[in-house]
Amino acid sequence: MIIDLQRFLATERPAWTELERVLDKLDAQRLKQMSLEELERFHLLYERAASDLAKITTFASEPDTRRYLESLVGRAYAEIHETRQRRPQAALLGWFFQTLPQTFRRHIRAFYFSVAITLAGCAFGGFTIALDPASKPALMPFPHLLQDPAKRVAEEEHATKDILSGQKTSFSAQLMTHNTRISILTLALGMTWGIGTIILLFYNGIMVGAIAVDYVRAGQTKFLLGWLLPHGVIEIPAILIAGQAGLILALALIGWGKRISLRARLREISRDIVTLIFGVALLLVWAGVIEAFLSQYHEPVVPYSAKIAFGLVELFLLCLYLGMSGRQSRAGVPPAPSDPGRQPKGRRDACPTL
Repeated sequence: MIIDLQRFLATERPAWTELERVLDKLDAQRLKQMSLEELERFHLLYERAASDLAKITTFASEPDTRRYLESLVGRAYAEIHETRQRRPQAALLGWFFQTLPQTFRRHIRAFYFSVAITLAGCAFGGFTIALDPASKPALMPFPHLLQDPAKRVAEEEHATKDILSGQKTSFSAQLMTHNTRISILTLALGMTWGIGTIILLFYNGIMVGAIAVDYVRAGQTKFLLGWLLPHGVIEIPAILIAGQAGLILALALIGWGKRISLRARLREISRDIVTLIFGVALLLVWAGVIEAFLSQYHEPVVPYSAKIAFGLVELFLLCLYLGMSGRQSRAGVPPAPSDPGRQPKGRRDACPTL
């Protein structure tokens, strides 16, 4: 019962205002993830407003205040029991900045294994070229890589016309298509219990190692870095992530240490594999654009130092994205109700979208 209405309104209004600010912020930022403390405070404000509404309904002289509280409590209730789908743009941003990097980190051991296989291939290809330069045709399937590195660099640096003039877009699309096809194949070969994925990663490493040693031995290290870094720091990690996905698939097929059925194991990792391969496709789109519009241009058109710096910045941002993006939201929000076994006790009413 309210004995002093004016005192009641003066005491409770700050809490109503605070609840309204929180709701306005949630409406403006649909992707906002609330920490556990913020969720607890939000729920407390909601319960307090609902209690105040029950009390104020006995005062017929305050219809405006009652309607305001009804609206406020209704908004809070709808936010807590949210069932609407997020806007497509918001869902896409959430997937890119949270789901993809979180999925990548959840299977980080498979990625490390993919890196190790590729590095082993790099070492093999590098030593082979260093010991037997005549083996180049067997290690490098692309014709422009078979000529002497110094001769190729001289030709490209003294070229008088743009060889990609009017063809940059088609060349970029060709690169995207080819690299995406290779990535999907790397993933699909996980069906061979990982043997095909391992072979493909090793072979890709052989080519990279052979090219690197060939150009370094010819004294063209600066050209090599300026040529490969702008697109390679995105393209190579994308292939490694495709290998990661293939190894995840292989481990699910093998089922080491798991007593669940094959169907259950595949269902368990299917969403993660789809997430990773879509992320690979996005990375390869960017790499294709950079390779067509930047990597193919050398000094004096574009300074090597600028291209190298650009590649290093890309690598730093990629590492930051894969290593850190989505961490804060995971740390502060309870698990979704769809996984009751992991939901914290006492928080059954917490809404995962907040």
